[in-house]
Formats: sequence, structure tokens, C-alpha cells
Amino acid sequence: MIEQTVGELLEKHVVLDIEGIDRLYLNAYQPILQTGGGAAYFFKKHRGNAVASTVLMAPMSRGFVKAIDAFIDAQGIDRVHFHPGDNKDTITQQRLHAFSAEEGVLYVGMAQEKYSTFRVVKHFDQQTGASFPWLNRSSVLCNQYYFYLVDADFGPLFIKFASYFPFTARVCLNGHEYAKRQLAREGIAFGHPLLRRSAAVTADPRRSGRHQDRGDGAQVAGPFAASFHARGPCSGLSL
Repeated sequence: MIEQTVGELLEKHVVLDIEGIDRLYLNAYQPILQTGGGAAYFFKKHRGNAVASTVLMAPMSRGFVKAIDAFIDAQGIDRVHFHPGDNKDTITQQRLHAFSAEEGVLYVGMAQEKYSTFRVVKHFDQQTGASFPWLNRSSVLCNQYYFYLVDADFGPLFIKFASYFPFTARVCLNGHEYAKRQLAREGIAFGHPLLRRSAAVTADPRRSGRHQDRGDGAQVAGPFAASFHARGPCSGLSL
């Protein structure tokens, strides 16, 4: 008996191979707020405070969380508190099966996770030796809000918001789900593959390939003021 790997078996039997981007991360952030000096400039020049301090961050966080809660309540969206050990993929898949609308917010998940913010430390003037406060990067635990969505063009995705200064966000998209949405819109039949992360098998492979090509960085990143990164797999959404 000749032993063969899965790759060797597939190589002999695969007649069509379509390449496309799997998972995409879009990181949304304000560049000036990523350094201590930039954050100090924001609090002193933009917000008009005499001294840049972490004390100023807490009221901003409370206001941001209040706005999120108001949106969730107004729209009647379900809240889900993620606990250590919870599988976000499983929770999302269960809710996707019961979701019948073309697009909308599936639910909002909340989890405490490590987050990079700022803390005040003492710096010393090299000439006078006098101390002065400075904002340095530091890790804290804060609530992260996962907005799980279904989009008419991109299918299932999520947007993750940090609830604390400097309020970064992350968007996770699935390029294969985008291709499947476009095929369905054009009435092209496709079958679900055996492997979860393979592209959909269609009756028109050339058109499928074109849809994969269209889901590129320029189109996806256009609506977002964000930096574009292709990564995989994307934790929290496995489709």
C-alpha cells in the first residue's frame, strides 16, 4: 500500500484551482493618538486642557460606552457577554442560522481583553533635572465590543471597538463570503465545499475568479479610513 498525503491526492484530482483572499483585517485608528507626544498634543491643544493626564480618558470612555449602549437599546440588538473559554465562532454560527434578513446587526458581543493605552510616568529634564509628566504606552484590561454583522455585499463580518482611549477599531471580512454573495446575486449556482475555507465551487469558474479578484484591498478599504492588512485566519469569525 502506497501512503499519500492529502496534498498529493488533491494534486491528482483537482481540475480547478481559484485563488482569492480569505480573511482581511482593517485596522482603524487615529495616527496622532498612537504616541505619548501625539496624545499629549490632543489633550492640550485640541481639547484645551492645561495638562495631559490619564484622568481625562475615563470620561471619554464612559461617554463612548453610553453611546454604544444607547444604540444597542434603540435598535433592540442582543447583547452577549463573552466569558473565558467561550467560542465566538460557535455562538456566531448559531445566530447566523436563525438570521433571515439580507443584512443587519446580528448581535453585539462584549469581552474583557488586553488593550494598549497610556499611563503617566515621570520624565526628567536632562539639563535641569526637573521632573515632568509624560504619557507612555501601557497595557490594561478593558471591554471590547464586537459588532457581528451581515452585509448584503460582504456577507458575515465583525467590527471590534475598544471602549478605552485611543478607541481603535478592527474590521474583519471574509473574501470568500464576498465572492459567494456576488455569485448568488447573479443567480450562479455554487456548492459548499468539503473544506470550510475553500472557495465556493461554481458552474462558471471564470466568473467566480473575477469576483475573487474584485474583493481587493482598494474596494474593501475605500469606505474605511484605515490601514489595510491581509491576514488569516481571523479569530472570532470562522465561516
